[in-house]
Amino acid sequence: MNFRDEKRKKTEEIEQILKAYLPVQEGKQQVIMEAMEYSLMAGGKRLRPMLLWETFQMFGGAAKTVRPFMAAIEMIYTNSLVHDDLPAMDDDDYRRGRKTTHIVYGEDMGILAGDALLNYAFETACTAFEEAPEEATRIGKALQVLAKKAGIYGMIGGQVVDVSASGKNITEDILSFIYELKTGALLESAMMIGAILAGAEEEEVAVIEQVAKKIGIAFQIQDDILDVTSTEEVLGKPVFSDQKNEKTTYVTLFGLEKAKKDVEQISEEAIALLRSLQRENAYLEQLLQELIHREK
Repeated sequence: MNFRDEKRKKTEEIEQILKAYLPVQEGKQQVIMEAMEYSLMAGGKRLRPMLLWETFQMFGGAAKTVRPFMAAIEMIYTNSLVHDDLPAMDDDDYRRGRKTTHIVYGEDMGILAGDALLNYAFETACTAFEEAPEEATRIGKALQVLAKKAGIYGMIGGQVVDVSASGKNITEDILSFIYELKTGALLESAMMIGAILAGAEEEEVAVIEQVAKKIGIAFQIQDDILDVTSTEEVLGKPVFSDQKNEKTTYVTLFGLEKAKKDVEQISEEAIALLRSLQRENAYLEQLLQELIHREK
């Protein structure tokens, strides 16, 4: 099976996991369950659960605990997208080629759908205790990582600085902080949780965190590049959105050519770190390469 076919198969498997962990659409609050499903099942790369699974596999993981965390991390990521699209944030009407959640369900339900996904993510992750109580210590460590990397010291912290910096000229230091937290933190979380649940040593988890941090930075720089070089048809979302929202990006700060060069250098550093662990997962390495050099 070639890489493209294998990736498609793995993505389909992740889609099934996500569906399995969605709440039943019933009760007086049923509309919020519908909005959650609309948001979560909108397609996408499923990068974070895939990275979690592949890192878990790389360290020889075999426990049942990984599936709830795969669903949980995608719920948290989707929450961030739903809120990013709101009028108070990026004010986008389309994502992945279809109407955003707040356009379909209203701004109020858009806010609540994001909140619901964030909360339900932790409900979902906690079911791992029921599925494998003997793995309680590892599950607890994984939950700590998930919470920290999603919160004020991770994704949300990065979003705060990103929003505060809108319309301002910012330094490389501030931009790096935004990229490391807003984009990188959940990637770090995914790979670290995969390693932790599989029983990796603390030193190995620390290396995985650095790999994911570099991948996150390269991923975001590539995103900046695509925002000025791609089309809405290819990306499935508006281009030049950073310019519209007066955001400083790696491209506006350093230029397109340096951005492309730095993506290559940072990605090479990440792959070298991954190989230093001397763990085999050819698919994971190829996945990281594709993500960084993607066209959408």
